[in-house]
Amino acid sequence: MNRNMKNILDKKFYVMLLGLLFFAPACTDLEEELYSDVTDENFFQTDDEFISALGGAYSSFYGIGNHSNLWSSNELSSDELVVTHKGGDWYDGGILLALHDHTWTPDNGFFNNTWGFLYGGINTCNRLIAQFGALESENSAAYVNELRAIRAIFYMWAMDAFGNIPLVVGFSDDVPKNDANFQTGRTAVYNFVASELTEVVTTLDAQVGGNAYARVNQATAYAALAKLYLNAEVYTGTPKWTEAKAAVDAIEAFGSYSLAGDYKSNFSIENSGSTENIFVVPYDKVFAGGFNWVMMTLAYPSANVFELTEQPWNGYSTVEEFYNSYIDTVNNPGPVVAQWRGLAEFDKDGDLRTPNGRGTNDLRISNFLVGPQLTPAGTIAEDPAFDADDPDGTGLNFTPAINEIQPNGHRQAGARIGKYAYEQGGTANMSNDFVVFRWGDMKLVRAEANHRLGNSAAALAEVNEIRARAGVTAFTVLTDENLLAERGREMFAELSRRQDLIRFGKFTEGAAWWAKESSDAKYNVFPIPQPQIDVNSSLTQNPGY
Repeated sequence: MNRNMKNILDKKFYVMLLGLLFFAPACTDLEEELYSDVTDENFFQTDDEFISALGGAYSSFYGIGNHSNLWSSNELSSDELVVTHKGGDWYDGGILLALHDHTWTPDNGFFNNTWGFLYGGINTCNRLIAQFGALESENSAAYVNELRAIRAIFYMWAMDAFGNIPLVVGFSDDVPKNDANFQTGRTAVYNFVASELTEVVTTLDAQVGGNAYARVNQATAYAALAKLYLNAEVYTGTPKWTEAKAAVDAIEAFGSYSLAGDYKSNFSIENSGSTENIFVVPYDKVFAGGFNWVMMTLAYPSANVFELTEQPWNGYSTVEEFYNSYIDTVNNPGPVVAQWRGLAEFDKDGDLRTPNGRGTNDLRISNFLVGPQLTPAGTIAEDPAFDADDPDGTGLNFTPAINEIQPNGHRQAGARIGKYAYEQGGTANMSNDFVVFRWGDMKLVRAEANHRLGNSAAALAEVNEIRARAGVTAFTVLTDENLLAERGREMFAELSRRQDLIRFGKFTEGAAWWAKESSDAKYNVFPIPQPQIDVNSSLTQNPGY
């Protein structure tokens, strides 16, 4: 193992331990003899002590990889993913169906969970900023700036999701309960995020990898700015294409990031060595759980395919039309669903993710699990609970086609999420590091900025680099339509699709997919969760809800 890789793995382990330390439940009624007192004055003296405290802020990111949170709200409301109602499974009061067809209401629990995740991170940053800022220490300023950048990322996500939100930068027990100025306009939050990131970016660690792994460094802040500026016209009415391009240029100037030769290596079980991933949440099945996609998308018999310690939930599937967007009709014009992978045919890594002969040569088809699912013995996985009279049959065979969204969606219908590799013998918690920002996305951000600015040749060249890595033919011209489609193929399930559809005007009015018709423009932002309004009269609901 080389020295750099050892540093990466050591840092990953360290950050995860910090997360557990600061999320441990506190016992306040125990009487014990204290042998020393730890206070702000005598604890925050060394870098290790500051980093230990920072663990609380980084732990706040761990909710991003689980069910019914920010990721789920964004992806299930887009044209990528759906959770169908399968008879007695997955109705859940209709809240999942409402996310897909844009009929949600403020009492949908996904939004309250998302709000709690985002403001939990913001409040933790505010607390630590207050603690560090009160110290007379030469070390504290740098860590305060790191926390400001973390907080800005949470605020960017919150502003993107909910629009008009509270902008709280202090830490106090006094929360306004009847203050008309408590809730801040979306433009003001946008300006705050842009200001915070631009003010602190050059003070952050310039190192890439090693001790900077899974930390918000300069490249991470520039990546956040690139995404912020990419969507600036949606947030404020004023485009910032030049600024988006400049932010990506700043990342490139580090000379540390490049497209990985193998797309799916960015999402492997041990993906800390990726040349492409800029900022990740370092999950670990033992020390930092919560990344549950293996449970959320795979079917019950998948436990036998991957020898899992728990039975998956059979939930998240890919909308058929989106799956079919990967089909290369130029090189492979034949039928899409008629060519199943042979039963004895594993992909080169033995993880069953690459469906050979599917009418496409797009290597990003590894984003999905389709076709017969085989046990390590080479037989089709079966589940006695599957009714032999059901059209699905008893053997596990994921079909891209989905018969209906409700009430009797077939239990094996829909390509499943295969983006992150699943571990043979794995648990309900995955150890893959969750990718928040990566260089492939940044190249497409810059391509879109150049496209909007009229720099057609530069935009086309950058998109074709992405397509070349995927093994598909180059575009001869770049249009809004094929640029959006390429972003979809490259960024599947990466917390990007809802933003992209809104930016291209394809999310609500005049936009329909599968079981979703054209929807009201109010759905471009989520409602302020009703439970939050119930406890704080200072909050005003978004228009139309």
